[in-house]
Amino acid sequence: MASVTNTALLLLAAAVAHATAASAHSSRAPSSSSCKAYPGIAGWPSADAWRGLNKTVSGRLLRPTTLPGGVCHAGQPNYDEARCASVAEQWATSEFHLADPVSVMSNEFTNYTCLPDPSMPCSAAGYPAYVINVTSSADVKAGVDFARRNNVRLNIKSSGHDFLGRSNAPSTLSLWTHHLDSGIQYHAGRFTLASGRTFRGNSATFGSAAIMWDVYAALDRHGQAIVGGGSKTVSAGGYITGGGHSILSPRYGLAADQVIEMEVVTADGKIQKVNQDQNPDLFWALRGGGGSTFGVVTSFTVKTVPSPKMTVAQFVAFTVPDSPILSDLLGYVGAQTPALMNAGLSGYDFISRNFSNPAPGIPGLPDHLAGFQGRLAVLDDPRGADTVAALFQPINDTIHRRWAGGAHKAGFFYSTAEYASFLAFFAANADAEPVGDNKYLVSRLLGRDALTSDERSLGEALLAGTGPGGLSTFFLVGGRGVQEAKPAGGSNAVNSHWRSAYVHT
Repeated sequence: MASVTNTALLLLAAAVAHATAASAHSSRAPSSSSCKAYPGIAGWPSADAWRGLNKTVSGRLLRPTTLPGGVCHAGQPNYDEARCASVAEQWATSEFHLADPVSVMSNEFTNYTCLPDPSMPCSAAGYPAYVINVTSSADVKAGVDFARRNNVRLNIKSSGHDFLGRSNAPSTLSLWTHHLDSGIQYHAGRFTLASGRTFRGNSATFGSAAIMWDVYAALDRHGQAIVGGGSKTVSAGGYITGGGHSILSPRYGLAADQVIEMEVVTADGKIQKVNQDQNPDLFWALRGGGGSTFGVVTSFTVKTVPSPKMTVAQFVAFTVPDSPILSDLLGYVGAQTPALMNAGLSGYDFISRNFSNPAPGIPGLPDHLAGFQGRLAVLDDPRGADTVAALFQPINDTIHRRWAGGAHKAGFFYSTAEYASFLAFFAANADAEPVGDNKYLVSRLLGRDALTSDERSLGEALLAGTGPGGLSTFFLVGGRGVQEAKPAGGSNAVNSHWRSAYVHT
């Protein structure tokens, strides 16, 4: 994971965006009929057409002339110097972007066109031209039909969490699904699909904009959970259609493996129920094929699972920054992953060349460390802390034996905590990483051979993939549950390499 923070780069990107916007308003229509219409060309819908769409969606068509970062920019209609500092502070929270119809959580995907920084330019060039505040499947249909008939590019934004930038596109009609809330219904024991087939087991139905905290809290009242995301504000739509890994995946599979039915608006404007019997090809593609692709999903029905009691170990396998043994340490610890996961551990690790000591109370540790840190859990184990101790002891012994002193010194420590339910765990450990920054992410799926066949090469690769100021994820979210999953209909569009993977990094 790397962050782009170079001010010159941001200024250049913003300048390019402004130049692009200026030329767009003076350009003639593209000669190719395959190009979408955009503001300023003859093919762009008339004001009357937009008014008609607004009437169809009961006045919920928005034109984002006031941008969230505009409060910091003189000349913008919502300029408010007194609010600028507050907005700049909130910019780092996912809740701020969740509640805004156009704002997203990674600055590069608006091309830096209006940040809460008065020293930067501000324009609407990086944002949708119009937004429908969607509250029903009928609103989605209206937007899809309008875009198709008027050759306008369509965009979909739910929470704005997408690390690939699919929540935003300039000069588009955007469907903001944040208020597409049909409630969360729990179905105990059985559920009848639209095709008439009966699913036997516990399940839940919720809108595609439902956020993880709300779903977890609602199901906790029934002693249930779902395979879901690690951040409170991640919404179901993009997460599930993209595959969706979880700390529960090594037991139950990916989120896409849990889906038994969806409601979707397809590109022809039809509102359809899809399951293994009805539209099975679409049902297959939407489970892992990615959001904003084959249709606009408006609701999901998914399997639920018993909410587990959890023993969570917070651990650090460390040396000092710039230590010559760092890559060897990374290779050794990483190679233990398949065995740890087969024994029941799952969770989220991170690799860094330099991080603050997470346990400053332990005497003798330096202020800054390098190596692995993370939280790993065992589920429903009455001997949870003893199980963790038994799994970690050989690692601790090997680290202290191999790297005993001097510049070659390494260490290992951990602490455990008990949680009575999945919701209790999530409340204490949900991802709270700041957003509103600049990240381009790359990822890999690592199977047993990649992790265990050559410790030295693994360590060198993990170190090379972690920049001096960066952070690499090393998530233990594959394993047996994903490899042995049995999705409805027999298969889905999830990347096939998940079925042999242990780690997502």
